[in-house]
Amino acid sequence: MRAKNRYLVLGAGMIIQFCAGIIYMWSVFRGPVSAHLNWDAGAAALTSSVMLAMFVLGIIAGGYAQDKLGPKRVTIAGSSLIGAGMACTALVTAGSPWLVYVTYGVVGGLGVGTVYTATVAAIQKWFPDRRGFASGMIVSAFGFSLVVFAPLARAMLASLGVTATFLIFGASFFVLCGACSLAIQNPPEGYSPGGYKPAQAAASRRQYAPKEIVKTKQYYLLAGGLLFTLPAYFILNPVFLSLGAVRGLSEDLALLGVALTGVSSAAGRLAVSWISDKTGRKVAMVAIALIILCASLTMIVGEGLLFLLCIMLISFGFGGASSVYAAMTAESFGTRYGGMNFGLVMLGFGVSALVFPMISNRITAGGSYTGAFLLASATCAVAVALVLMMDNPAKSVSK
Repeated sequence: MRAKNRYLVLGAGMIIQFCAGIIYMWSVFRGPVSAHLNWDAGAAALTSSVMLAMFVLGIIAGGYAQDKLGPKRVTIAGSSLIGAGMACTALVTAGSPWLVYVTYGVVGGLGVGTVYTATVAAIQKWFPDRRGFASGMIVSAFGFSLVVFAPLARAMLASLGVTATFLIFGASFFVLCGACSLAIQNPPEGYSPGGYKPAQAAASRRQYAPKEIVKTKQYYLLAGGLLFTLPAYFILNPVFLSLGAVRGLSEDLALLGVALTGVSSAAGRLAVSWISDKTGRKVAMVAIALIILCASLTMIVGEGLLFLLCIMLISFGFGGASSVYAAMTAESFGTRYGGMNFGLVMLGFGVSALVFPMISNRITAGGSYTGAFLLASATCAVAVALVLMMDNPAKSVSK
């Protein structure tokens, strides 16, 4: 494949990621699905946690598979899982509402994680000269998904109902992502973009296998940095609408805020990756953690538009972390086993998504979120310390 066609691969990957961003839309589906299935809203809310957990497992499984089989086959398989998960959710009846955990959560989550890691790993191999740009472009599509699909889904649910909405989404994702998967492939061995001359250190950098990275200090710092940077987002995301009402947002403004979080996340994924190409990954990672720390502290007193601004800043940092940690992982350990290696780093994402909401639920049982915001701020301080301890990717990774 000629160098100019790497942008075709990037474009196809962005479309797949755009569809895969459905993972963050359960807050839109939860109410209508609960009513449709006569399902307890609290039980229905757990679908999001199940899907996030399966998302991370899908990243690991997809990373391993694409390292062995190539990204095309893996993205086709993942696209099929996304389509099947959505379509099968349409068939769940009120007699067994828990099956949504399986269809939307397990099947859909595995599919999303699978295509996420396969496309990111492939794109990084095509853009060794602009890795931050490429990572930012592809994962920004993932974040921007919410902006388009959230209002579309609400309109479809209101006019067509739950069953038809999920069937349409499932069939559309299967066809569109499956077709785009045909363009996803790795570059030829020894590929280098025209005019690109890698630095000597980069050209000779060791290509770490997954079993090797877990023996390095850098791996645990990366996974830990991701784990402690993201709690604020995972704590606030499920309660944004209800907490926004308490903090003075009207229903319309709160709904607008949901879309703005998608815009902010997409902007963070794109802007931070571009900036990190200039400043270095560590500077960008520290900046992200500090932005989230300041926004979390302000959330203690934030009301109205200030509350909305804080949510947007936290979403911006969340999106930025998604892109810069992917680039940092590739530069630390090489791209040959990039899919599986990034999947292992994303374990920090999975632990954060599962653990901190549960801790927050206990802390906020009395109705006050001050403790949760202080916790989120403290974790960001820990993240800064971990990032500062990381090796610069231009140097050898420490054992």
